[in-house]
Amino acid sequence: MAVVAKWMCDRDNTMFDTKKEADIYDQMLELAEQFTALLERHIPGIDETKAEDFGIFLARNKDTVVQACKGKPGLLADIKNAPEGNVTPLKTKTK
Repeated sequence: MAVVAKWMCDRDNTMFDTKKEADIYDQMLELAEQFTALLERHIPGIDETKAEDFGIFLARNKDTVVQACKGKPGLLADIKNAPEGNVTPLKTKTK
């Protein structure tokens, strides 16, 4: 019987074939968590789910967001809507 190595993201238990893929995904979730916290701090009364969804959306599109901040705001119009339901909510993380 062969042994197959898998890497698991500890935030939502998503499995990956390589450590590099797992690390990239984990970094995206960390950035999404920080975006979510920023939104919740600066937009009083924001719906928690909407803040998480937008945080994940921003994190997934970080390269385009960075380019827009560097003087190419038109690139934001090219971002496609993110599919819903393919990332476990960030608040499930236990410390």
